[in-house]
Amino acid sequence: MTARAGEPFDLPKAVSEVRALATVSVPPTGPTVDEGEPDTGEWTRTRGEGFVVVPLWESGPYTGTYAPEWNDSEASAQRQLRAVTEELDRIWGRHQQVGMRVPLFRKLAGEPMPPLFQALTDADCYGDLTVWGPLPTEAADGPRWVAVSLNQSDGDAPMIMAGVVSDRPITELED
Repeated sequence: MTARAGEPFDLPKAVSEVRALATVSVPPTGPTVDEGEPDTGEWTRTRGEGFVVVPLWESGPYTGTYAPEWNDSEASAQRQLRAVTEELDRIWGRHQQVGMRVPLFRKLAGEPMPPLFQALTDADCYGDLTVWGPLPTEAADGPRWVAVSLNQSDGDAPMIMAGVVSDRPITELED
């Protein structure tokens, strides 16, 4: 699914990659484009109007995995997300939670939504966003909002931790 498949979770690396997101250039306008590894097509990045989304980590697939092993693996992934969140809270201060319930229902109903949320739902990234911002950054083109989320598209698919950077506020969509 992503170019991160098979990589073990590495907390310092994940935190470093999220911090680096705060300084990347984001397209001010234009279409949303998914990018992948040239040889495999595995997802490496999605760029769109005012944002970039990247995979930070991918678990193994869950095909043929049942409780309690599945539950243990899910709990481990949640602990990894919590560890990233705690480290970034120390660096940037307290985060905010932005739910993905409304984008999920808008996607199911075929209703329009902002490009960032459309890109997240198109990538099956339905996990609530843990958001920091606006951040004091060295980005030449303005402030940044950064988010992380943990996602799983279905019970057999791997869990994917994603990182997001936006040059616009990442806020909860209204019903």
